[in-house]
Amino acid sequence: MNWQAPMDADVSVILPTFNRTRSLTAAVTSVLTQSYRSLELIVVDDGSTEDVEGLLRKIEDERLKYIRRPQNGGAAAARNTGLAAAKGHFIAFQDSDDIWLPDKLKRQVALFSQLPDHVRVVTGAKIVYGRDPSFNYGPARIAYAPPPQGRLTLEEDQVAHLLSENRISVQNTLFRRDCFPEAVWFDTCARANEDWDFAVRLARHTTIYEDIEPVVLGFISGDSISSNSRKQTIGMMRILRKNRAVLRKYKRQRSRMLIDLAIVLLNDGKTRRGLRFLFAGLADYPPHAMSLAGSLLRRTRKMVRKASGRG
Repeated sequence: MNWQAPMDADVSVILPTFNRTRSLTAAVTSVLTQSYRSLELIVVDDGSTEDVEGLLRKIEDERLKYIRRPQNGGAAAARNTGLAAAKGHFIAFQDSDDIWLPDKLKRQVALFSQLPDHVRVVTGAKIVYGRDPSFNYGPARIAYAPPPQGRLTLEEDQVAHLLSENRISVQNTLFRRDCFPEAVWFDTCARANEDWDFAVRLARHTTIYEDIEPVVLGFISGDSISSNSRKQTIGMMRILRKNRAVLRKYKRQRSRMLIDLAIVLLNDGKTRRGLRFLFAGLADYPPHAMSLAGSLLRRTRKMVRKASGRG
């Protein structure tokens, strides 16, 4: 296979991977078998010790390109590497443990033709399948993410909405190449929540259309970033720091983020630091004290019921 095969493609798909050869073939196949054919698939090997290149050489498709990074830098760095090599008018991302539904690209490209020109991003939903990590043989969990309630609208303040909750997973999304003014999209210092950080910055430059139809099947694996609370905490702190100027305008959203961060720190035993974030959050938006008190009361009642054998 020619790893540098020149071609013209409407969509550049970037797939970062690190030691996931067990799931990589399915992820790659779900891209290459899309009903929308005009694409290039750039697999960025983020310093794997497994033989990713050998696996990909078995797949005969001239649209497939392989790039190896000399050392692991995380998903954000690998995506940026892929972006630098991308040639398409549209940019899409795939994860090495997810599967695209067959009409993912066809649907999203078609949506662009129906939307106003200021909409430079189309995102969809994901069906997430996994197991509770505390129960190796427990029941499977199936979720629809993000939930359809709370969908982004074209008329609202999308920055405010995205500061409250992240509605964008990049593997669910199709981007026009010119949707963001900078060549580097992702914060390489964030090993989690880099999607959320990018979504907030992106909404300051373009309008995002959120389609409720699912376009991806996602699988929660043991090494998923979403299951690493430490990386999630660091990622949220990066969002707070990098968007400090914007968050001055959105005190209610900043308050909620500070309180959520405080709860994680307190649960991890970091009492002094957790209280500092908690008090800062309540100072930004005091009404959140009522919802926080209600949440603590419900948790206390649940613990009491469990202790008495009634929960």
